[in-house]
Amino acid sequence: MLPTTVPGVIIHHVPAATRQYVGCPSIVILPNGRYVASHSYFGPGATNDETFVYESADLGASWKPIARIRGQIWSSLFMHRDALYIMGTDHCDRYGSWVPRVGATFGERLNGRMVIRRSDDGGRSWTTPDSAATGLLSDYDGYHTAPMPVVSHAGRLWRTMEFAPHAERLFWRTFMLSIGEDADLLDRASWVQSEMIEHPWSHSQWIEGNALVDRDGSVVNLLRTNFRGGLSEHAVAHVDRAALVHVSGDGLRLVHHPDYDIITMPGGGTKFTVRLDSVSDRYWALVNKQLDPPSRRNRLSLVSSPDLRRWTTERLLLSHPDPDHHAFQYVDWVFDGEDIIAVSRTAYDDGEGGAHNYHDANYLTFHRIDAFRTRTELYPARELS
Repeated sequence: MLPTTVPGVIIHHVPAATRQYVGCPSIVILPNGRYVASHSYFGPGATNDETFVYESADLGASWKPIARIRGQIWSSLFMHRDALYIMGTDHCDRYGSWVPRVGATFGERLNGRMVIRRSDDGGRSWTTPDSAATGLLSDYDGYHTAPMPVVSHAGRLWRTMEFAPHAERLFWRTFMLSIGEDADLLDRASWVQSEMIEHPWSHSQWIEGNALVDRDGSVVNLLRTNFRGGLSEHAVAHVDRAALVHVSGDGLRLVHHPDYDIITMPGGGTKFTVRLDSVSDRYWALVNKQLDPPSRRNRLSLVSSPDLRRWTTERLLLSHPDPDHHAFQYVDWVFDGEDIIAVSRTAYDDGEGGAHNYHDANYLTFHRIDAFRTRTELYPARELS
């Protein structure tokens, strides 16, 4: 039996001994009020090309698996015109860094092709992206992403990705995809892809960007940044920074101003999801602050901003004193009335040796943040040990 001390509701658990690790959590609310969540696996024991889908009919209190999608990973769930979509790539990186699966050539695969699928039955069955007309959005490999938001603005849907055909992340290029809201989302010809931005001068990776509507009504991409400088991804970050990229109205051109588009943002060095709340008129995010105190991903905080540039830490939600084998990370979330509901790639004790490390998570967990807008009611963090 799994420990009762695991925070939140356990949607899925996988022992570290399988060498499969939980990644890419995503969540959406269906029109009928049911919750749908998804995740993938990564690691030496994983196929690196599957997504697993779950449903809750009781507001997140319990979950059941409803689908296994092959050829889909690094993906986000979203609703559009009463249909459920999942968008990501068809496989993830290998670069020769993972131990290959049986029958594979070492280092045979790059990052994958862009794909999107539709479900008309709440996530139980999905279309197959086997052509440019059915959701295969690129013919060649090299794309990277995560469960990032899809934003509706000016009659179009907007979603970020990165072009990442090799292992050195300093040279990965960010770009924006958009499509008319009335178009067939599975039709490649309907999508507009912006130019790509390179940024080797930044000495940092720019990945996992959020499509957002800025205060001036323009679309921007707010990206996670990591200063590389010879450090591995697993090193504690030295700064909390995010990068802002401006998108032209036609979705084709990108602009970044190095002098003022590097934003001080708590948790900017790890994956985060930002959404604009129409009630409070603020942007909100769940983040892993890297500073004050120095942390990896063992502390989860709620932050907000009036303008994407000035950020306030509202609450410390979850905390564990051990940064090496415990984490609440890659949190995806949506508004649910007065609350926020979220899913986390969680590394935690399980009675079977625990997580391989903080990065290689062994749980998908569900969480609810009650009355998140009540800024004067700062709930104490749940300190776990």
